[in-house]
Amino acid sequence: MIELQVPLGERSYPVLVGAGARHRLLELLPVGVRRAAVVTQEAIGWDVDPGVEHQVFTIGEGEDAKHLGTVEDLCRDLAQWGFTRGDVVVAVGGGVVTDVAGFVAAVYHRGVPVVHVPTTLLGQVDAAIGGKTGVNLPEGKNLVGAYWQPSAVLCDTEVLGTLPPREYRSGLGEMAKYAFLGVDRLPDLPLDEAVAACVRCKADVVASDEREGGRRAILNYGHTLAHAIETEGGYDLRHGEAVAVGLVYAAEVARRLRRIDDDRVAEHRRVVAGYDLPLAVPAGLDPQRLVDLFSRDKKAVRGVTFVLDGPDGVEPVAVADRALLLDALEACRAPT
Repeated sequence: MIELQVPLGERSYPVLVGAGARHRLLELLPVGVRRAAVVTQEAIGWDVDPGVEHQVFTIGEGEDAKHLGTVEDLCRDLAQWGFTRGDVVVAVGGGVVTDVAGFVAAVYHRGVPVVHVPTTLLGQVDAAIGGKTGVNLPEGKNLVGAYWQPSAVLCDTEVLGTLPPREYRSGLGEMAKYAFLGVDRLPDLPLDEAVAACVRCKADVVASDEREGGRRAILNYGHTLAHAIETEGGYDLRHGEAVAVGLVYAAEVARRLRRIDDDRVAEHRRVVAGYDLPLAVPAGLDPQRLVDLFSRDKKAVRGVTFVLDGPDGVEPVAVADRALLLDALEACRAPT
């Protein structure tokens, strides 16, 4: 078992990575909790035993369930159960579950403890770590949320063996991102070590910039186009698949700004293809509409902000040239 920490002073918390990590849930619950509200989805198929009185609450499947109505329903269910600050939310599932349950924990009674037990690769390497929570609006992804750090995260790699192939590949899209954020030889690492390396990288970034005032924005590498694809495409692509396309697109934008050369763009394509992930924007999406959606991205303050590779590594960059953005999209279209 690999044991890591997200170092945030008095709010630091452990992350366990390895087969069977979910069985250590009881020892990582906050001291003195009376009951646990286990938030999950019917399709997850994995049970956890908090070791205290608990009740299971299910939410809907997929991104369609990630909205404010789900948050209200779950908060009302907790209220009817008599849930208090002396209890704990336990999120068991992928990124949708950890995002929704984490947001509920942040706002119910103005904040209750939450422990994440991510059951997807995407959840383990990214969504469950760092305290970002939130839900979608029709206008865009993750536009309503809060920063709310968990008390602990248990990444049980045993559960990943049962994921459908497409769901597993979606997690590889987030993992591919870390290959450009300083994690060396990532494709060569055994699964537990690869997950731990991504967690370690994210923990370091979060510790230096918890609320995305600067450096933490690099964790959104590939996400500006990804979120636009998800919104415009009705979430037909999985999140990690959209991120994979977004990584290639970000490289094309950076090349046009002369931040990187052709070889570095080719490396982006090689890493993404090596994980058997898509390289092209899905057919049928309007490039003009995608560029319009960039301005709704959470990083946008004045105009469009991208996270781009460059001579000093990956960093946020303001991009005002709409024609350049459209030209880079053309380079990411599937051949006809």
